[in-house]
Amino acid sequence: MTELSLNMDEYLPLRDVVFHTLRRAILTGQLKPGERLMEIHLAQKLGVSRTPVREAIHKLELEGLVTMMPRRGAQVAQISEKGLKDVLEVRRALDAFCAELACERITPKEEEELKKACREFEEAVKIGDPTLIATKDVAFHDIIINSTGNERLISTINNLAEQIYRYRFEYIKDASQRPRLMEEHRTLLDAILNKDSARAGKAARIHIDNQEISILSQIYPEG
Repeated sequence: MTELSLNMDEYLPLRDVVFHTLRRAILTGQLKPGERLMEIHLAQKLGVSRTPVREAIHKLELEGLVTMMPRRGAQVAQISEKGLKDVLEVRRALDAFCAELACERITPKEEEELKKACREFEEAVKIGDPTLIATKDVAFHDIIINSTGNERLISTINNLAEQIYRYRFEYIKDASQRPRLMEEHRTLLDAILNKDSARAGKAARIHIDNQEISILSQIYPEG
């Protein structure tokens, strides 16, 4: 069983702390697709009773991160081609739209923040820690999303954030893809700074296309 530890938050009930701990472990690959989630073992690892673990597993099932298998119980949901394509299809459209709007609406302050975020992403790549790289990747894209100023659009993307993160992390774990990721960020940054909405939208779509291709090659290496 994977080593787990609770990240205690004094403002959250224990069941929510357990839920967030298990969800993060799944999203980052600490708990791997197909791995069984046995309540008693998880409870022992986390130092809690089985009740918050059971509640957390149920919530994770509702989110699609856990599946219940006959005679096997709960296990981490597999990353399926259909699930991947569904999520990235939505992200492709939304990211391209955000990039195009950013060309029109980004402020000088946000431009500086975006340039800084691009540098910090590249520094994270040099360090090589996938969790740090993913954090800096999210920060870069969040500046673009927030620069649109469209609250409904921002809310829609935030609602998809956890599902998107799982696939983003799978992509970032592959070290061979990181130089291309840096180049894609630079291209997107340059297009936005130059107010070239057509180029920015295209760069955003290519960014997601490459992510899909990379993850599919990991799931189906012989495909």
